Amino acid sequence: MANFQDSFLSGANIDFIEGLYARFLDDPGSVDPSWREVFERNNGTGRPIFNAKQLEAPAPVAPEGKAKGNGKVNGAVQTAPAAAAAPAAPVAPAQDIGLQSKVDQAITAFRLRGHLRASLDPLERPRPPLGHVADVALMDENHFTAKELEQAVECNNVFPQQRVRLSDLVTRLKRTYSSHIGVEFMQMLDSERRRWLMQRMEHSDNRTAFAVEEQRHILTKLSYAEGFEHFLHTKYVGAKRFSLDGGEALIPMLDALLEVGSGMGLKELVIGMAHRGRLNVLTNILGKKPDQIFSEFDGPKDPKAYLGRGDVKYHMGFSSDHATRAGKNVHLSLAFNPSHLECVGPVVEGRVRAKQDRGGDTERTGVMPLLIHGDAAFIGQGVVAETLNFAGLKGYTTGGTVHVVINNQVGFTTDPSDSRSSIYSTAIAQMLDIPVFHVNGDDPEACVHVAKLAAEYRQTFKSDVVIDLICYRRYGHNEGDDPSFTQPSMYELIRKHPPVRALYAKALAEQGRISAEESDALKQRCYQDFDAALTRARQESQFKEPNALEGLWKPYKGGLLKNAPQVSTAVAKATLRDALQKLATAPEGFQVHRDVERTVLKKRAGMLDSEELQWSEGESLAYATLLAEGYGIRLSGQDSERGTFSHRHAVLHDVQTGQEYVPLRQFATGKASFNVYNSPLSEMGVLGFDYGYSLDVPDGLTLWEAQFGDFANGAQIIIDQFIAAAESKWRRLSGITLLLPHSYEGQGPEHSSARLERFLDLCAEDNLQVCYPTTPAQIFHLLRRQVLRPVRKPLVIMSPKSLLRRPEATSRLDELATGTFQEVILDAKADPAKVTRLLLCSGKVSYDLAKARDERKDESIAIVRVEQLYPFPHDELSNLVAKLPKLQELYWVQEEPRNAGAWHFMFPRLHDLLSARSQQQPVKLGYIGRAEAASPATGFPKTHDYEQQLIIEEAILRGTQNGR
Repeated sequence: MANFQDSFLSGANIDFIEGLYARFLDDPGSVDPSWREVFERNNGTGRPIFNAKQLEAPAPVAPEGKAKGNGKVNGAVQTAPAAAAAPAAPVAPAQDIGLQSKVDQAITAFRLRGHLRASLDPLERPRPPLGHVADVALMDENHFTAKELEQAVECNNVFPQQRVRLSDLVTRLKRTYSSHIGVEFMQMLDSERRRWLMQRMEHSDNRTAFAVEEQRHILTKLSYAEGFEHFLHTKYVGAKRFSLDGGEALIPMLDALLEVGSGMGLKELVIGMAHRGRLNVLTNILGKKPDQIFSEFDGPKDPKAYLGRGDVKYHMGFSSDHATRAGKNVHLSLAFNPSHLECVGPVVEGRVRAKQDRGGDTERTGVMPLLIHGDAAFIGQGVVAETLNFAGLKGYTTGGTVHVVINNQVGFTTDPSDSRSSIYSTAIAQMLDIPVFHVNGDDPEACVHVAKLAAEYRQTFKSDVVIDLICYRRYGHNEGDDPSFTQPSMYELIRKHPPVRALYAKALAEQGRISAEESDALKQRCYQDFDAALTRARQESQFKEPNALEGLWKPYKGGLLKNAPQVSTAVAKATLRDALQKLATAPEGFQVHRDVERTVLKKRAGMLDSEELQWSEGESLAYATLLAEGYGIRLSGQDSERGTFSHRHAVLHDVQTGQEYVPLRQFATGKASFNVYNSPLSEMGVLGFDYGYSLDVPDGLTLWEAQFGDFANGAQIIIDQFIAAAESKWRRLSGITLLLPHSYEGQGPEHSSARLERFLDLCAEDNLQVCYPTTPAQIFHLLRRQVLRPVRKPLVIMSPKSLLRRPEATSRLDELATGTFQEVILDAKADPAKVTRLLLCSGKVSYDLAKARDERKDESIAIVRVEQLYPFPHDELSNLVAKLPKLQELYWVQEEPRNAGAWHFMFPRLHDLLSARSQQQPVKLGYIGRAEAASPATGFPKTHDYEQQLIIEEAILRGTQNGR
């Protein structure tokens, strides 16, 4: 008996055991005596070894219907087969427990490993040997004898009936799990979802019995998908389009997903996809007029109007309203996407979450993300795992994403064997407890069935789901590439392989469903429609700029910041004091950690008397006042709730109960809310998500905080391709704010620099704001300005570390009540008539310089902090220099090495500024800071201190050398 249990009471057989035990509870005599013995045993507790409620079997689901015909062309296209019925004539019940055991093993093998035997490749190449997978042998033809196949056996809910002929059972299992659909779902830990899928698939042979009208609709979608590509191929010879040829089944799949989703509450779909098939999806799903796409191939009439801006047509986004055949309306948005594969995934997730939050879609059925991947990118790009990891996180979940992998079975020129270590490119999805459907792209009805099932699953369980559309790429990576250089055998097969539309049309004609003449007429109609569209485009260009600044974005603008209106960011002192009082108070009975009580709450209470604020209070008061004015705030990042440097404590924890209290939430008014999230240990995915969130919340403040500023390196693609360039490429604005701790504190190469130089290198056309504030008042006014000004530009803040608590780095409450953000902070102690040396700097070093200057009581030195590096404050600095009649030397002083920091950015601008001085003595321009270095900083604190001392001495004591 021990060996019996080891064999059958295992996770792989759990569904069979659950069903058998449920029958045992109703009628012990209905199960084999050997199983009764197992179920009746006790574990020394006097209780059954199974929990009846946990193993309660669901009611069986009736078959969806019967299909007509069973056509098959080239081993791929087939219409839905009739569901295998229970035998009409009575059959002898199987009395042999050994046979039933073999049956149970086979059922489990098909459910668990059937996908390994499925016919999934349209090119019909043999699958790799599977001898190392023990369960596969249980699905072989010779696993049962001819006599056994005539026996009646327990079917473990494969049929609604309890017992069926074994041959019928095996036939259904093959159709369900080893035909043109293979499903990985038995690994799922959630038995409810597993059984739901099992019933949906097994009781219908994992097919949909389509009526003729539905088949005609599928054929129509395929015809337009193929026709569009063929038309472009002949009219724009050699032009890159990254065609969908070979994967045309994607179009009827997406159409079916919308039909099912809209019937289950879907109101809006946000789509992210790379190049392959993008133009086809734009015209055949989103309804972008082919006239406009053809005009984009021809380009703008005036190329000079687009100097340095715009993007290629297969990166562009689009939005539209899609009317389903059932009369529902779904708003579709295709996100703009650069060539960096998979980076759009987190952006789409962020957009969806923002739309759900804004619309109160707490069930997360109204707005859904759809991500369309390539096979090599899905398994190869790390951001995919980062994005999948969002699925169950409270700050990032969107209620499930539908993933469709367009599996071309090649990545540019790389074979699957060189691009992954797994059987499937979808293996990375196994990190989630979700199903993965593999489907043959040459069987459009199977593809549509899977899409419908996936949509129903997502809307039912609010869970991710993956569809692996296994197809091929008829042409090279782009249409000018010759793939036979690297995959000659594969492309010889493709060259001879008919398109899926032709296969499907032939199958429907052979079954007497849709005649060949009707199919040909449909094909001709598609070509005529595209030909007419091209004629219209050639007669009058339909080239258009991307839609922008509509809907939520109407009150906002981009462009040059010098045209931005000035706004008041000051807040009444009484309001500030009231807010500070609330921030210093925990609810009655809430047991705050004693150190937090001392360093946060009591400290803030003391500030009510001193009116001297530190950085945390300046930041928190900015959030509090914005919330009180109706602006929502989202802050996320690694450890952002407490703050890496234990300064923020936006979330307090009761030391007795663990209960959380968020003081800032008491200020929210209207629809505003304050949400702070500790993010997963990810930069690219999280910043992409928050950037996407900012795209749909222009009337709020969205912030991403790096644990240390240089960790932003991990998100460089999002910074370069989206944050810095989106306005120029796509006319898309964002108010995303980056908080990047930056300053040289002797903490080594990886915890010193936020790579200020990289952000400054990206600056052009007022695309970014790069600021380095040094006081609580400055961060207060800067954050408020970011929201209150009607312009939306990404804001990059070099945020402090030691200045968080430095005694000199404080602000009076009056500075928040009366001031504004100062792009340049003048030296209040300097006498303009005596200044001969001007030290320009940013950040912490200004305090070190001021201390050394004051100790020497040198009135010839003025220290000026440049708090906004970009847009460059030319007028403020020019006016300052003009007021210094005796100026002889101007030095840029920085902590960073000479090849880093702001020096290379500042030098040409300061040079131009000094050159513009008329009829005044020339001024020497120089650099003071660390020498050039390959590493951002030294790893030794003593060496750091020595370097810092040299900088201060050179700036204050000597100041005669033009750098070292």
